[in-house]
Amino acid sequence: MNILKFGGTSVGSAESISTLIRILRSERERENPVVVLSAMGGVTNILLEMAEQARNLQDYSVRLKEVEERHFSVIRTLLPAGAQNPVLTRLKIYFNELEDILQSVYNLRELSPQTRDLILSYGERCSTFMVSHIARQQFADALFVDGAQLIKTDNNFGQAKVNSNLTEMLIRDFYEAHEGQLLFVTGFIASNDEGRTTTLGRGGSDYTAAIWGAALNAGEIQIWTDVDGMLTADPRIVKKAFSLPELSYTEAMELSYFGAKVIYPPTMIPAFLKKIPIVIRNTFHLDFPGSCIRHNTSPSNLPIKGISSIDEISVLNLSGSGMVGKAGFSGRLFSMLSREQVNVVLITQSSSEHSITFAVKPSDSLKALSLINKEFELELQAKKLEYPEVENGLSVLAIVGENMKRTPGIAGKLFSALGRNGVNVRAIAQGSSEYNISVIISRADLSKAVNAVHDAFYEDLKKTLHIFCLGTGNIGKTLFSQLLEQTPFLAENNDLQVKVVGISNTRKMHIDPEGIDLNNWQEALESQDIKASLPDFIKKMKTLNLPNCVFVDNTASHNPVEYYLDILQSSISVVTCNKLGNSSDYEQYAAFKQAARSYGVDFLYETNVGAGLPIIRTLKDLMLSGDKIRKIEAILSGTISFIFNNFKDDKRFHEVVKQAQEMGYTEPDPRDDLNGRDFMRKMLILARDAGYPLEENDIELQNMLPAACMAAESVDDFYRELENNAAYFEDLKNTAAKDGKVLRYIGKMEQGKVSITLQMVGEGHPFFTLSGSDNVISFTTNRYKDRPLVVKGPGAGAEVTAAGVFADIINIGKR
Repeated sequence: MNILKFGGTSVGSAESISTLIRILRSERERENPVVVLSAMGGVTNILLEMAEQARNLQDYSVRLKEVEERHFSVIRTLLPAGAQNPVLTRLKIYFNELEDILQSVYNLRELSPQTRDLILSYGERCSTFMVSHIARQQFADALFVDGAQLIKTDNNFGQAKVNSNLTEMLIRDFYEAHEGQLLFVTGFIASNDEGRTTTLGRGGSDYTAAIWGAALNAGEIQIWTDVDGMLTADPRIVKKAFSLPELSYTEAMELSYFGAKVIYPPTMIPAFLKKIPIVIRNTFHLDFPGSCIRHNTSPSNLPIKGISSIDEISVLNLSGSGMVGKAGFSGRLFSMLSREQVNVVLITQSSSEHSITFAVKPSDSLKALSLINKEFELELQAKKLEYPEVENGLSVLAIVGENMKRTPGIAGKLFSALGRNGVNVRAIAQGSSEYNISVIISRADLSKAVNAVHDAFYEDLKKTLHIFCLGTGNIGKTLFSQLLEQTPFLAENNDLQVKVVGISNTRKMHIDPEGIDLNNWQEALESQDIKASLPDFIKKMKTLNLPNCVFVDNTASHNPVEYYLDILQSSISVVTCNKLGNSSDYEQYAAFKQAARSYGVDFLYETNVGAGLPIIRTLKDLMLSGDKIRKIEAILSGTISFIFNNFKDDKRFHEVVKQAQEMGYTEPDPRDDLNGRDFMRKMLILARDAGYPLEENDIELQNMLPAACMAAESVDDFYRELENNAAYFEDLKNTAAKDGKVLRYIGKMEQGKVSITLQMVGEGHPFFTLSGSDNVISFTTNRYKDRPLVVKGPGAGAEVTAAGVFADIINIGKR
């Protein structure tokens, strides 16, 4: 036979109780189960609340009436009129008894643990009596059983210890005397030798089911709740958490100890000893098979079974020379804490024996501190020990799984995931069994940490990047289009989900932690009442503290650059096509690079130099592989490239410049391109990436235009000056053509020096055949000394620049 335990949500409404009856009808076709019931959902908390109200001389009658009416409403809904009166009468007697007890508490202004247990017992008594009589409409032999009469405990009210031998004998005798009947047993409650009501503590109804299962050697214990079994993580924190079909007792107990609230460790002990499977089922999802906790589990491919956590803990650290080599010190400390009923959640000790760190519940922290000061008073006064302090605002995160013992690199993957997301680990604990690695972290980082670790260990799921995008111009718009179009490809081929959670331009900003729909991001942004504020945008990004977070700068403004360092130091990666950050002071450039290294994040800027061309990445790969850069030559301006590629035959220079402007290759004032300063910034970034700490004034920049052209007061005057100097440009073109050469405006880095000059190059030069508005760069290295490594292609335009930003984002996701 099976034991079926139904939790508070499963008996919380007429609808859920009807589902419970359907489950029993199906189960009884096979076996005759024993049914264990909790109080109706939320009733236990209300009973506790009323007890406190009575002690504090507050009115509890409203809440009492509310509980009474919930039960009566279910009776009126599910029982025919003729069957209601006996049940309502019995329930009314229960509620009258409860009211009398609460009135006594009110009069005495005292609430003892014994009285609290008695008050709480009415939740299970009322729900079980009610459900058993509703079930009697389907099952004539349904019997209400007050479990308190059969489960015997000590006098530790609130957390009573079960007398297993006596309890099992009473249960077996009762079951044999009522063989064939459908028993509905109150969960959670028991009684001592004097018959006074006790309770079994947290998870007490599950514990009741396990006690009955062990006493009757049940085939299976089913825990019916409102979730799909045990999940890989708390679904309220990790949206991608999934159900586990099977766990061992050890795995389930480890997960439960560290906060997995589906089932509690004491529940499993009786089942564990008898090797009875425990199945977690969902009352509201009957087709789902749930999770089975058993002795012998099938082999699993999962490196870990789950991630669990304790939201709030306090840590005490005891250190000093008086601990070193002193036998029995730890025993003295923890025996004292155990004797005083202080539960220690986690312990870690340095190998030097100089310090012991342990975690307790926040409610026990000051008590533990006082006990330590008292127990070790002499050592503290003699300064053999430092006075301990309590650190609050912390959480425990634990990864659990039997496969951890056989899988190398588990700890490395855990700490890598935490490190890349800026989660500082305060303490670490791992048992020799290797079933569990626990870390203490800041409570503020818990959600981010659990999500990051979940992404790291469950590679079959899609890793999620959270993107905050600044700038909605041509590049920003194109990036969103590319992300939208490539979403299925990223999921299928890279196991990656890119979720844009923040968008801002100079007018408005929009942040949605669940992700912004890129199908209508413009409408969503424009509908916002929030005015754009770069400090607020960045503050919100940091406050959300999302895992795998990336800040994307698609602007050409100085303002975002001021925040790069702060963003990187917040363990948020930065992707930027804004070259102003890397081409200003070298000290700033170096600070960005150092921050990225120190905080384990990425600072990527491929598009600073060649839009979508892999120039920065190629240079980095050459240097990482040990190659030595001898010389770099480049044309890194699409505008200038177009002009000199088309300045040939009978075309005049001012005509080619005008054509470039009309085709959108130049700024409104072409001199902003032709002055070479943008080109210079790109060469400066390349030189710095090659290892040279150069400043802007270290670069030799030749002006390709006569002074009169640059000094012209307007764009029209500029074009007139170009015509006036036509002979100058014609002479350059003809001189080059005479020698079979072409004009090219080339940047060169050699031996740590950078120059940008107008040159004439022949057929043997890799830039001779350049066409259109392409950019080109050649790397002459020790390996590529006879034939340089050449990268050539479009170096400007929203499509290729957005593609370069996209590639940087994906590279962060793949790390």
